[in-house]
Amino acid sequence: MQETNNHITVKFEDGRKTECAPQTQVKTLAPAKRAPSGLHYLGALVNNEVVSMSYPLDVDCTIQFVTLAEHHGWLIYRNSLAFLLAKTVKELFPSAMFLIEHSLGNAFYCTFEINGRKEIAQEELDAIDKRMRDAVARDVPIRRRKGSYTEAVLQFEKESQWDKFNLLRYSNPPKIVMYVCEGFSDLMHAPFAMSTGALPYFRLVRYPPGFVIQFPERWNPSHLPPFEPQPHLFQIFKEHKEWGRILGVNTVGRLNEIVTKREIGDFIKIAEAFHEKKIARIADHIAEHRNRLKWILIAGPSSSGKTTFAKRLAVQLRVNGFKPLTISVDNYFVDREKTPKTETGEYDFENIETIDLELFNKHLKMLDEGAEVELPYFNFQAGRQEFRGEKLKINHDEIVIVEGIHALNPRLSHILPADRKYRVYVSALTQLNLDFHNRISTTDNRLIRRLIRDHHFRGNSALMTLQMWPNVRQGEKKWIFPFQQEADIAFNSALDYELAVLKPYVEALLYEVKPSDPQYAEARRLLGFVSRFLSITADLVPPTSILREFIGKSAFHY
Repeated sequence: MQETNNHITVKFEDGRKTECAPQTQVKTLAPAKRAPSGLHYLGALVNNEVVSMSYPLDVDCTIQFVTLAEHHGWLIYRNSLAFLLAKTVKELFPSAMFLIEHSLGNAFYCTFEINGRKEIAQEELDAIDKRMRDAVARDVPIRRRKGSYTEAVLQFEKESQWDKFNLLRYSNPPKIVMYVCEGFSDLMHAPFAMSTGALPYFRLVRYPPGFVIQFPERWNPSHLPPFEPQPHLFQIFKEHKEWGRILGVNTVGRLNEIVTKREIGDFIKIAEAFHEKKIARIADHIAEHRNRLKWILIAGPSSSGKTTFAKRLAVQLRVNGFKPLTISVDNYFVDREKTPKTETGEYDFENIETIDLELFNKHLKMLDEGAEVELPYFNFQAGRQEFRGEKLKINHDEIVIVEGIHALNPRLSHILPADRKYRVYVSALTQLNLDFHNRISTTDNRLIRRLIRDHHFRGNSALMTLQMWPNVRQGEKKWIFPFQQEADIAFNSALDYELAVLKPYVEALLYEVKPSDPQYAEARRLLGFVSRFLSITADLVPPTSILREFIGKSAFHY
């Protein structure tokens, strides 16, 4: 153990070493305020944990400073900019109801209501933009402040910030960390930048009834591409948010209140019924066009619940008189030696070229014309395609479900006439917020699902899944998200109670990731996130729930 009052040894990523006194702040060890790229240092990885520049060192450590161009720096930038936006709205429009709702591409969608008016005017948005840019120019400090739990609760009660008050009601840490800037304060859910001067790149765009705040991408941090509307996703979020408001559950604090009042059983039943109603409506819509539709294509990113959705849709199609069949795209993988690779030499399993597109389309055409085909079987152990005599022919009363991450990519089924296809996009888009200014990342929701599923059904540790996740995300951005607008309809697989169920599962896995692992920062971030939820027993989850695809004991066979 390190002796008290000893100097601390600090090692930098370039191999340099130095010594400093205990409680030295990270920022005093930075070579400059900005990196050689010209980007501000926003925080640091200290022993693989993300910290602010004001973090006091107390043990020997390695330090890596991060900017907007790195993943963790980008998260700091995005969260800090949201803080600045909330501060500005509070200053200019203190009586407004302002919420940061959800992501839309590289932007957050925000709602703004004042005096009963739910649509922000352009002049109001211009005023917010001007005040934010003034704060950036003045380079105002954003200070990290630690206070007592009682002090924080009283402050939020006094300011009528009930979203934050309720979040604190169901926790009892002795100290609360907050960030303060010119009299505006907010709970710390993650590190922030040291000052507003580090946040020059953003754009505010009206997106009625609200607006979006747009961020730069990591790979081109000083450039803001044009904002691209995403009507399918926006409609899903809008509908789900309205559903949450009707039930009065749109923050984690409110969900925790339902848990403590033992009302969660009814809430789960309602959430699951909402899913079933949506799936039934999709099946009804398909039935209205039964004379022309023959192919149901289901796509979505990793851990969106596509497989269970497809099985539940098949049940509802049977209710409508169909005999649904399923074709697994996975059986059309090319032999392993033909699988494309990433720039680093790893197999690129997200690439559409992993699929034997020529054979797949040949079979689709034959089946659509009433011919019989022999289906392939992909031997994952041998890494090759095999034929085992399984035949398929589609009868007039049968409809085929094709489920896979590339199902909406036109190349996958280019041979089929467009009017024979019905395309569904599935994703997990939670409408819950931590509080009004701190959203829940839909990507985090899916990552938590995948961590649990990979452990239960694929034998992967949390560390292995976290190592793979960046490549999965890159593949999604290239091969899945660009085609979501091809969908005829979208389905939101998120369940507003699910993170409370997943919490005990994922905590046990994340604790296995140690400070010596580069993925430790991500594990710590996710642990801090799920700590906000009160746990719900998995016994309350119905066997047909999409959640069972990840935690097990599903009524469906996978």
